Amino acid sequence: MKKEKSFVGYILIGVGAYFFIRELRLPIFTDFYSWPTLLIIIGLALILHSYTSKDYQHLFSGTIILGLGIHFHGLNHYSFWIDHWGMYLLIIGIAYIVRYTQTKKGLMYGLLFIGLSIVMIFSIQVPAQLRWINDIIQYIERFWPIILIVVGIYIIKKKR
Repeated sequence: MKKEKSFVGYILIGVGAYFFIRELRLPIFTDFYSWPTLLIIIGLALILHSYTSKDYQHLFSGTIILGLGIHFHGLNHYSFWIDHWGMYLLIIGIAYIVRYTQTKKGLMYGLLFIGLSIVMIFSIQVPAQLRWINDIIQYIERFWPIILIVVGIYIIKKKR
């Protein structure tokens, strides 16, 4: 029960700080008066809770939520931010790596997702000799939901 209380405490501290900063109307924080900030707060609360309670089961989900919050914040406020679906693979890969640091599980998945995201994000800028890579990636982009389903089924079956 104490573990759940600490998570609720982190959420309340984060949300309270969010609304207090909004009330102060500090110019440096005006970009953070948006819903992605709430995702960032929830993700940070999950990560802090995981580390302080030494129960690392929420480390993966906390990193995903934090990453999504940062990504959506970047899309809303920074013109240089990459708006590509490969960013979601990057967030998942980073979540696996963060979880790996404590559980020693998921390193290969993390590296696979990060590598795949980098290839997808930068596939648009390949030289003329490698245009065939762009054709393959366009095919993958068209059928990626099926690939996710197949990989998900593989992961579920592999555990049994």
